[in-house]
This record gives sequence, C-alpha cells and structure tokens, in this order.
Amino acid sequence: MAEFPSKVNTRTSSPAQGGGAVVSTLSPDLGFVRSSLGALMLLQLVLGLLVWALIADTPYHLYPSYGWVMFVAVFLWLVTIVFFVLYLFQLHMKLYMVPWPLVLMVFNVGATVLYITAFITCSASVELTSLKGTRPYNQRAAASMLINTRKPQHQQ
Repeated sequence: MAEFPSKVNTRTSSPAQGGGAVVSTLSPDLGFVRSSLGALMLLQLVLGLLVWALIADTPYHLYPSYGWVMFVAVFLWLVTIVFFVLYLFQLHMKLYMVPWPLVLMVFNVGATVLYITAFITCSASVELTSLKGTRPYNQRAAASMLINTRKPQHQQ
C-alpha cells in the first residue's frame, strides 16, 4: 500500500485582476433565421400578428365567440415569440436538460388543435355577425383564412 505523501500541495488560485467575473453577452444566431425552422417561425409570427390584428380591428368584444379566436391568436403568437427568441439567441442549448424537439412537437400539436378550433369558431361566426361585403365581414373572413393556412413549423 502506498504511503500518504509527506507534502501535500494545497495551492489556491485567485481570480484575475479586474474582478474575475465572466460576462457573457447574448448575440443572435443569424444562421437560425436562415434555417427552415427559423423561416417558418418568422412566417408564423407574421401570420399570427396579422390574424389577431384583423380580429382586434373589428368590434370582436360584442361577440363572445371572437374572444376565443382572439385568445388563441394572441397566446400562440406570444409563445411563438418566446420560442423564436430562445432559438435565435441559442438559449435552448444552455437549457440542455429540456427535450426541445419534444417541447416543440407538443407545442405544434397543441397549436394545431387550438388553431383548428379558432378557425371553426371564426368561420362559423363570420356570416352571423356581419354583412357580406362590409369591412368587418372582410376582416373576419380574412382572419379565418389565415388561421386555416397557419401550419406549425417542422422539427430540424
């Protein structure tokens, strides 16, 4: 059995001059914006903003069914912004314990179900709440079409 060394070196290091704090700056990954996931997220942000802007521009508060459409459009738009920022600044890599492909898949499946219910609600309410050819009718019909064309982004 080896003997315990008679001399043990217990040297400690001191931080470098200037405080020793490591400052990490966030820089955007522009390659993400050029990727298919980034491009689809940007498209989702633009279309989502257009949907809720069209609904919000009409007197939606007079019709309870449009409250659901407004909630779905704004909520999913905000969640998409959060995911976009996480991926743009590569924060998802710092949160390595989260299974991001699974999280995105669950989000996309949930968003698809919510958008389908919003589309059905919005489409069913267009004819009942406004006159054909008027501005509110056109805006609600356009919002219904945008909800219908929204596709969740694909995984990488």
